[in-house]
Amino acid sequence: SAELCLLPALAALVPPLPGLGGPGPAEVGVGALPAELRVAVRALVSDLDALFTALGLREESFAVGTLSRVIAAELASYAPARNRRRMATNKASVVFVDRTLDLAGAVGHHGDSLAEKILSVLPKLPGHKTDVMVNMVELTALQTTDETCNIIAPGCLAQPNDPAAKALWESFMNLKQKEAVMEARRHLVEAASRENLPIKMSMGEVTPEQLSSYIQLFRNNLKALENHCGLLQLVLATVQTLKHPQVFKWDNFLAFERLLLQTIGESEMPGVLNQLLPMIKSYNERTKDDYTCEDFLVLLVYMYSVVGEIKSRKDLDAAEEVVKKALVKAICDEPEPSPLLQKIT
Repeated sequence: SAELCLLPALAALVPPLPGLGGPGPAEVGVGALPAELRVAVRALVSDLDALFTALGLREESFAVGTLSRVIAAELASYAPARNRRRMATNKASVVFVDRTLDLAGAVGHHGDSLAEKILSVLPKLPGHKTDVMVNMVELTALQTTDETCNIIAPGCLAQPNDPAAKALWESFMNLKQKEAVMEARRHLVEAASRENLPIKMSMGEVTPEQLSSYIQLFRNNLKALENHCGLLQLVLATVQTLKHPQVFKWDNFLAFERLLLQTIGESEMPGVLNQLLPMIKSYNERTKDDYTCEDFLVLLVYMYSVVGEIKSRKDLDAAEEVVKKALVKAICDEPEPSPLLQKIT
């Protein structure tokens, strides 16, 4: 996640105070990790062993990066895993890679995937890491503008028993956003036609409002709702994502990143930092369209990851100092810092 990737990057930008030398990266073992991370690594190793047991695998592990070496070594020495490897018949190679080696990949906003936008902007389904909550109020007669309304159980993206929904999710992952949204409309029209609902097919650009009007046709038909509930959840996720204010920021991020890739070089860094400066606004100055402190941290991590190692020089040092001061002021002015900001500070 962006949170896990931001912290090492910030640690590199703000190095720890000098002290007694600890073990080098090659010698770090699970015992040298903080307690919270140690527990997480051991839980991951246990889960991986359970997965490999179910698959009947005898793995050969490879690691790229310090934390990956720790995890691979822990898996190699894990007693249940040693027993499994003696009995397993299927061979597999497992490659562990530290995502912090590709921070630009972890914090970037890639391409034009509707699936990635849905997973990024909608709230997480409680108890799940990879699924989201879909607000289902629109399919009911309940009248509320409260986005956090929890009277109606949320929907989700995982629809293993609905072939149409599974096919639509594949489209969300593999097609460009415009084509994926058209697929959502096509599936919805086909479902409505099969249920003899009075749908009027319209051509041209698909809008969230148009999809919502199609969804309304299912609302008072319990049989149709039951038959196409999985599909309706995915289309509702599409509507809620396209209307989400974060999508506007997403497109801004993507435009900035593409421009950066075309123009950025070591000599341009001071100019880019100076352009970002007016956009760093404190809580009281920001509107919903402005970047938050976290947004700027993501942008900075992306910039420095793309540019790579930069030599210190007077104009760059001056630009960095001004940006640092503005960012620190904005963070200090936050009335309720997010969990990520609290962790960093």
